[in-house]
Amino acid sequence: MAVENKQVLLKGYIETMPKETDMEVKVSEIMITNHNSPKGSSSILVKNLYLSCDPYMKARMQYYRRSYIPSFVPGQPIEGFGVSQVVNSDQPDFKAGDYVAGMTGWEEYTLISPNQTQQFRKIDLDNDIPLSYHLGLLGMPGFTAYVGFFEVCSPKKGENVFVSTASGAVGQLVGQLAKLHGCYVVGTAGSNDKVDLLKNKFGFDDAFNYKDEPNLVAALKRYFPRGIDIYFDNVGGEMLDAALRNMRNFGRIAACGILSLKNLSDPQSFYHLNNVIVKRLKIQGFIQSDYLHLFPTFLEHVTTLYKDGKLVYVEDIKEGLENAPSALVGIFSGKNIGKQVIRVV
Repeated sequence: MAVENKQVLLKGYIETMPKETDMEVKVSEIMITNHNSPKGSSSILVKNLYLSCDPYMKARMQYYRRSYIPSFVPGQPIEGFGVSQVVNSDQPDFKAGDYVAGMTGWEEYTLISPNQTQQFRKIDLDNDIPLSYHLGLLGMPGFTAYVGFFEVCSPKKGENVFVSTASGAVGQLVGQLAKLHGCYVVGTAGSNDKVDLLKNKFGFDDAFNYKDEPNLVAALKRYFPRGIDIYFDNVGGEMLDAALRNMRNFGRIAACGILSLKNLSDPQSFYHLNNVIVKRLKIQGFIQSDYLHLFPTFLEHVTTLYKDGKLVYVEDIKEGLENAPSALVGIFSGKNIGKQVIRVV
């Protein structure tokens, strides 16, 4: 039978922050038959249930050849991590009715080609874990937090940890993992409500609203009088520069994101880079996909912590694919509280 397939398309490449008008919601038709995944095609047809909004998607909306992931194609559906249900399949590892997580289109139905099915994983249904958590806590953001903190930062019990964008999809988990590891943790966010969340729900030792601080160097000195051992950086820019001034000797900085960068041609100036040498600091950028061999360990570890009540996770769910553009745009101005997710239907 023919059914509607609502899609979110990229109109054209952008140069600055994304706007809702950079995307278009379009309705096409797709035939749902036993031949969507014809025998010998090794493809699967999925119905998308939840879609993830993530900061890296801005770079894919720009024409940038040096990125670690290809740009979106104008006129085609935007892509992102999703949780889906298999409609039909020509893959022995997947059958109709299976729930899966992986890279899919921003649309109601997506035909997944053979080379794409390799990065899909089946989800074992668990009444204690919402399906959408496979886009956050047990998905790419959670894994980013896990490998960034444990593999890049090499934490030790009792160390001082600072997390920027701490109430977001990655930061909220970094802070909780650091606390469970025996660290002192301070986070920053862009509203008083988020600061309250950090202290009273996620268990950070302290937190502050960076918008209320005219001098970030002085603010970090106040919260870390003995200095910072680990900085989990999601923003770059002025916050990173202030952290450099406040790091302890042999401190480690995990460079996870640069949300403060407005566009690719907007240079960021740093005044405290001398601290990298003087304090023998380690700054390492990382991409979670370099550590995929650790994903099974992460999944088991974090699932156990969550089921034992040692981790909590906050989502911000928008209803309907037609609201996906506003949801994506909103994460760059901090409108979301927690992990931004779109419920497709």
